[in-house]
Amino acid sequence: MASCARKVVAVEIDRALEPVLRDTLAGWENVSVRFGDILKTDLTKLIEEENAGRPVRVAANLPYYITTPILMQLFESGAPLTSVTVMVQKEVADRMAAAPGTKDYGALSLAVQYRAKPRIACIAPAGAFLPPPKVDSAVVHLSCYERPPVETKDENMFFSLIRAAFAQRRKTLANALSGAAWLGFSKEQATAAIETADLPANVRGERLSLEDFARLTDAVKG
Repeated sequence: MASCARKVVAVEIDRALEPVLRDTLAGWENVSVRFGDILKTDLTKLIEEENAGRPVRVAANLPYYITTPILMQLFESGAPLTSVTVMVQKEVADRMAAAPGTKDYGALSLAVQYRAKPRIACIAPAGAFLPPPKVDSAVVHLSCYERPPVETKDENMFFSLIRAAFAQRRKTLANALSGAAWLGFSKEQATAAIETADLPANVRGERLSLEDFARLTDAVKG
């Protein structure tokens, strides 16, 4: 990255790597390392300090056990992102890029696709690493949207409905929504909203696209 970018700013949590990085990066004046937890880093402030608030590209080999929290931190920070390119567990990559009605489609698919267009750039099989891990990996390129591809009256409600729909994904949408305590919907209210959104009465959440969830949100909000 240092060889092709004007400036590279890295966030590293492990202070033990400081002497190694000092030696490895000697001579690269366009690289700076910030030591800290990315999940506790104010990304907007960091970008303002390091890049005058201009849009940036993010690239990372993410720790697999906190992949989703890091991605959500990036997207929800409000930071000006042009793209995010990350190596993740292959099954997570499949979920990010999944289409409605497929087995991998879920809340993560919608959360990512609301903010970016995902593309699986390449697969890194377990055998490519030494020692080999137990899972295959994939590099995913996310082209970030300036504005979400759908509009809705209430973004918080939009994601609350998605969460409810996939909390019990084998249930019909009406049963899933009425069974989600945080929504406080009765079965009748859920059914009425689904009808107003022009969705099939017995539809399951896994069949709904971003546009469908946006219409459902607007139906709920009236």
